[in-house]
Amino acid sequence: MLEATLSMISTGTKDTMSQTDQSDATVLSIGLHPSEVDYSNYPQLDEATLTARIDAGEAALRAAGFDLVACRLPSDPDAAEEALRTRLEGRTFRVAMIGAGVRMAAEHTLLFERLVNLLIEQAPGIRLCFNTSPETTIDALRRWVAPIDN
Repeated sequence: MLEATLSMISTGTKDTMSQTDQSDATVLSIGLHPSEVDYSNYPQLDEATLTARIDAGEAALRAAGFDLVACRLPSDPDAAEEALRTRLEGRTFRVAMIGAGVRMAAEHTLLFERLVNLLIEQAPGIRLCFNTSPETTIDALRRWVAPIDN
């Protein structure tokens, strides 16, 4: 289970897990993996659509000069905490963006608490920001960090 979970967080966009970048503009984007979302709560959305929106948002962030490390998590709090802990190892992040799918769904309250507490414990001084959709992530990040000059 843990191996599959760790594999899950690096799927989707470019895998940055093996890269180490200590830049002030390195940001961690945390959210549920699209396969973990209960779409019955979002009848206008499906996994393919959400995946495309997340991928487009991440591409826009990279194009804007942000050094982005994506962390798409399972919904199980234990597995998500372990996956995030692995993602944080050996890295310094200026800001972590926690997506609305984790924060705004009542069923993920425990998950959200555990992720925030782990960030505080493992990344002292990290700033947190919050989006309302994949399309508002860039605005959330710009409140706390500037992109890398190209």
